[in-house]
Amino acid sequence: MTALPPIIADWFKTRGWALHPHQQDMLDRSAAPATLLIAPTGGGKTLAGFLPSLVELVGGGHAGLHTLYVSPLKALAADIKRNLTTPVQEMGLPIRIEDRTGDTSYTAKRRQRADPPHILLTTPESLALLTSYEDAPRIFAGLQRVIVDEIHALADSKRGDQLMLALSRLDQLAPGLRRVGLSATVDDPQAIAATLARHPDPCPVLQADPGPDPQIEMLVTETRPPWSGGGAQYAIGEVLEQVRAHRTTLIFHNTRAQAEIFFHRLWLENEDDLPIGIHHGSLSRDQRERVEAAMVAGELRAIVCTGSLDLGIDWGDVDLVIQVGAPKNVKRLVQRIGRANHRYNAPSKALLVPANRFEVVECVAALEAARDHDLDGDPRGPGPLDVLCQHILIRACAGPFDADQLFAEVRTVGAYAGLSRAAFDDCLSFCATGGYAFRAYDKWQRLKQTDGLWHLRDPRAAQRIRMNIGTIQDADLLKVRMRRGNRVLGEVEEGFAASLTPGDRFLIGGEVVRYEGLKELTVEVSRTPGREPKVAVFSGTKFATSTQLSSRILRLLNQGSWPNLPGHTAEWLMLQGEVSQIPSADRLLIETFPHEGREHLCLYGFAGQNAHRTLGLILTQRMEAAGLSPLGFVVTDYALLIWGLEPVDDPAALLDPTDMRAGLDQWLQGNAVMKRSFRGVATIAGLIEKNIPGPKKTGRQATFSSDILYDTLAKYDPEHLLMRITRDEALHGLVDFGRIEDMLARIAGIDHRRLSRVSPLAAPLFLEPGKVPIVGEGRERLMAAETERLMAEAGLSAL
Repeated sequence: MTALPPIIADWFKTRGWALHPHQQDMLDRSAAPATLLIAPTGGGKTLAGFLPSLVELVGGGHAGLHTLYVSPLKALAADIKRNLTTPVQEMGLPIRIEDRTGDTSYTAKRRQRADPPHILLTTPESLALLTSYEDAPRIFAGLQRVIVDEIHALADSKRGDQLMLALSRLDQLAPGLRRVGLSATVDDPQAIAATLARHPDPCPVLQADPGPDPQIEMLVTETRPPWSGGGAQYAIGEVLEQVRAHRTTLIFHNTRAQAEIFFHRLWLENEDDLPIGIHHGSLSRDQRERVEAAMVAGELRAIVCTGSLDLGIDWGDVDLVIQVGAPKNVKRLVQRIGRANHRYNAPSKALLVPANRFEVVECVAALEAARDHDLDGDPRGPGPLDVLCQHILIRACAGPFDADQLFAEVRTVGAYAGLSRAAFDDCLSFCATGGYAFRAYDKWQRLKQTDGLWHLRDPRAAQRIRMNIGTIQDADLLKVRMRRGNRVLGEVEEGFAASLTPGDRFLIGGEVVRYEGLKELTVEVSRTPGREPKVAVFSGTKFATSTQLSSRILRLLNQGSWPNLPGHTAEWLMLQGEVSQIPSADRLLIETFPHEGREHLCLYGFAGQNAHRTLGLILTQRMEAAGLSPLGFVVTDYALLIWGLEPVDDPAALLDPTDMRAGLDQWLQGNAVMKRSFRGVATIAGLIEKNIPGPKKTGRQATFSSDILYDTLAKYDPEHLLMRITRDEALHGLVDFGRIEDMLARIAGIDHRRLSRVSPLAAPLFLEPGKVPIVGEGRERLMAAETERLMAEAGLSAL
């Protein structure tokens, strides 16, 4: 057993602390090439990761960078710096700790390259940038350990692929480098371990005592949840009561827009003037930092937030987490719950607040999954080639390289272990010339080969490549600034800004502001006393219910009775069974019925919004060809509703998998979805530069440029590398065709129910946005009347 040095042991003793077993195990395994630690939130896993480094550095004598810590969030790196610096200073250890993120000043970054600290805390993007410099061999020469925190949040994204490619580069610069992965919520530990390891080497998994199960319940409210919608405004009063009853409450939302709406309504009803803040990725850095500082100081009673606070940041004395809206993903729910009672062996406490009636069912299913430790996650495919293209360009910035050596290096990354030499050479050729369609243009002639080594054709290109490093594809955002005082509030999407006219009011950072005008790509606003704003269209991720959670929902629906559901929801489902039938996993329920002079088809696919939207596009296309005159459709995570002029007598004929795939390919060829996918792929691969020296391009200018490139390739080089990547991305990302195929594969047949009226389960779909476009001052009253009428027709007025 490895003993702590006396100075560290004494520091633990003065606080009455002792090492947890998993912390001792990590100390004992400090020489292992790779280790994945899975420990509960509050279990000291970050300290477990750093202890071997502190022990090795305690005596001084190590020159330069010893340990690199990588996290998904800038705020997490800053938090770790604060929590790690305190004990190091108290022990008087000769250890320099610094962070390096997008928020770090240019001066500090230059100094860190010249004189690296002992421990550097950074993000995948900043690490990739560091590896691109010619002096990278000197910077990383003495590196001993890399700690990847919250590795589950990186393992299933392109950011994680880029990080692992960067680590493969570090292996060449610092032979013998040891890797440590840390996580609290992992659905498949062996898959994460394989991501962390150097292929084909193994990576042992160390699992700590998980501690007590969290205390999770659904919030019981006097007002029944509405039939549709996503804001959960009906529960504002009960949420405020919970805030009053606890020290600090985190109130999570799935989108930034919903967080803004909820915060605004919460503040309007906050008659006690409880200190409440809001935190999400579209707010200004200053505002986020003010909220974070207030949280650490214990000055806030509640924080309305999004995924910006998902991960392991230890903010103040949080004793309750509220998830507003169905969590969509059990792993994300468990991660968020872990923010409460951030202490070892102290159960987290959380409440779920369904936004509408069907989300009641989803919340109950998620509660059961969390209690069963049934975390969801889909297997990753092979490493994306657009990320590999960027990695090749990054490698070229650092100096000449041998293609054979780089190919071997890349194949040590688990996601790229099966990469063929032909695919690698495709990427290298693209980086060198842009590919067949672009090789005549000097702009994309970036690499050349001399004496067997590849290098930049023009060294000045390195600056432009470095300016575009990263895989995060944000929507085009414009800063929002107060006209008086010049204070930046945050950012909104360019498309939203374009829809504003002077005098319009909208929400940002919990404030209602008045739009004054657009000046040099900045939205200028002023304060306004208005209480009914528009809502800014933020770019936060819109989650689809996971495949595993959808399966659990279907099992719950088919129990026959529902003692765990509130009475109003159980009665709704019973009525559905009487009027039609309950959807099941092995049969696809399709209802057709007349309503207000239109024919309707409702398909209960439980495949998620993206898949249902794609299914709606394909089916309406096929209905149009069959002369059924479809007029439109609306989707949720559980169903698709199509309306038109003619009844569908045989819906099964519309669902032939071969014909559907052909219909999808035909639709994709001329659709904006492909162009949107192409723009993201081309930006990551380096064909399109979002950031260039000089004035910033508007989103419309960048879109226009990418559309021209896409059209050129579609016409002259349809099998170009980026076109192949784009097709794959569109199928598995934006249109989610894979989940449609999975749905068709799981069903043994179709149950077509021809009804005389709207079914209970279909009725809420008529209230989804886009189906009942009611506007004006009386919209809430009109919506309530429309709801009553629809529910009465479906036999639901008493529920």
